[in-house]
Amino acid sequence: MDLALLRTFVAVHRAGSFTRAATLLGLSQPAVTSQIRTLERQLGRPLFHRRARGVTPTAVGDELAHKAAPHLDALLRIAETEREAAGTLRTLHLAGPPEFLCLRVLPALAPLVGQGQTLRTAFTSDAEQALDGLAAGQHDLVVTTSRPRGGLFSASPLCDEDHVLVAAPYWAALADPAELRANGPLALDGVPVVEVHESLPLVTRYWGAVFDRVPECAATVVAPDLRAVLECVRAGAGLAVLPRYLCRDDIEAGRVITLLEPDVPPLRTWFLAVRAGSLGLAHLARAHDRLLRAAAHW
Repeated sequence: MDLALLRTFVAVHRAGSFTRAATLLGLSQPAVTSQIRTLERQLGRPLFHRRARGVTPTAVGDELAHKAAPHLDALLRIAETEREAAGTLRTLHLAGPPEFLCLRVLPALAPLVGQGQTLRTAFTSDAEQALDGLAAGQHDLVVTTSRPRGGLFSASPLCDEDHVLVAAPYWAALADPAELRANGPLALDGVPVVEVHESLPLVTRYWGAVFDRVPECAATVVAPDLRAVLECVRAGAGLAVLPRYLCRDDIEAGRVITLLEPDVPPLRTWFLAVRAGSLGLAHLARAHDRLLRAAAHW
């Protein structure tokens, strides 16, 4: 059986779409369709059900993918080993929110640069956009708080982050923690709110998890970068909900004050997402492993 046909088949199986598989393989969509039809004729069985949006595998298709994919991935690893032995290193393309990439991911990957690795980074806080780019082959690795679904992606939990409610000392002096525990957000009336979006995504999550209610306030300052939010809070613009890793040094130095320490702080999980089978690429596997090991200390 032609390995090129199997490679195309596995790409379609993982992508759930002829069009998306064609993009990943660098082929035209008609070429992918033709290869799948050729493989189906050789096997005498249909491999996919054609749907209005994409394809789904038949039982025969699932069985073939289960048998073929591990061997194709192993061949990819062998080819990549030979490629690196010849001194050819691939550029690593990664994407994710700018704050987390700047303060966590890029410093963890920096040692690889000394080993000849080249990096290209795309900043986006839109998880769907980042995963679409991963699916289209624009990125090799995506860091996201949204666990990706579907057979095209493989996701590993990276770390958990807890969120804290903080303000500059002036505003913190006006917020009594006991009153805050007793009356919830009512104790914060009159304190300006700094957020990354008009919809108050961080405040809404915190209010729901800690106070079991939705916020009735509006943002006074909107800055679409958590580092800018922290700077505004530090300068006295108001309160904000921020990941603890981002403001830990400022909390310890007293530049911002934690207004409340709930028994169970709101958490969110970061995931490291790659395309299924792509960890056979040596440069990607190396970066993936380094990030997982670094995250154990975050």
